[in-house]
Amino acid sequence: MVRAALAGVGVAIAAAPLGCFVVWRRMAYLGEATAHAAVLGVALALAFSLPFLPAIVAAALAMGLTVTLLRGKGFAMDTLLGVIAHTALAAGLVTVSLLADVRLDLNAFLFGDILAVTKSDLATIWIGGALILGLMTWRWSALLVATLNPDLAYASGIDPKREEMWLTLAMALVVAVAIKVVGVLLIAALLVIPAAGARSLVKTPEAMAYCAAVIGTLAALGGLWGAYLADTPAGPSIVCAAAIFFVATALIGPMIRKD
Repeated sequence: MVRAALAGVGVAIAAAPLGCFVVWRRMAYLGEATAHAAVLGVALALAFSLPFLPAIVAAALAMGLTVTLLRGKGFAMDTLLGVIAHTALAAGLVTVSLLADVRLDLNAFLFGDILAVTKSDLATIWIGGALILGLMTWRWSALLVATLNPDLAYASGIDPKREEMWLTLAMALVVAVAIKVVGVLLIAALLVIPAAGARSLVKTPEAMAYCAAVIGTLAALGGLWGAYLADTPAGPSIVCAAAIFFVATALIGPMIRKD
C-alpha cells in the first residue's frame, strides 16, 4: 500500500501541469488517443523484446506526429483523433493476440494494477515524473503564450507547433509512467479531472497547476483508501475519487472565486 500510494502521488503530481494544458487547449481526446497508442507500444515491445517504457513513449510520440502531419488535410480534429486512437488500440490488441509465445494479462495495462507496483516501477514513475516536471517548467511560458494566443506567440518568436510537440512528448511520458497505475483506459481521466476541478477554484495558470496536483494527490490517496475498504479495483477507484473532488469543486468554486 505504501508503494501504491507513492506511485499514485507521483503520477498525480506529474500529470497536474500537463492536465492544465489539456483542459485549456480542449484536447482531452488527444490524451485518450495517446493512451490508446500505448497499447500498440506494449505490443511492439513484446514482439521485438524491447523495454516497455521506450516502446510506449515511441508509440505515443508517433501518434502525436501523425496527428500533427494530418491536421489541416480536410479532416476534423475529433474525427482524426478517433480514427488514430481506435486504430492504435485495435492494432495493439491484434498484435498481442498473434504472439503465440507470450502470455500477457492486458487488464493490468488497460485498467492499471497499482497494487502490483514494484520498487523499480516506483523509481521509473518518480524519475519520469521529475523529467516531465522539468520539461513543463522549462517550456511553461512558451506553452502558455502559444496556448492563449498563437499570433502573439509568432510575434514573440515562439513556434506554436514546436511547443505542441513538446506537449506531445510530455504527454507520452505521462502515459508511459501512469500506465501501471491507472491503465490505458483511465489515463485521460487522471489528466483531465484534477485540472478541471482546479479550474473552478483558482484564477491564475500557476495556481491551477498547483491546485490540480493537490486534487490529484488527494484523489490517489482517497481512491486507494476507498479500494481498501470496499475491495474495489484501485485504478477505477482513484478516478472515481477524482470525480468526487471535481463535483465538490464545481459546487464550491463559484463561491470561492466570487470572494
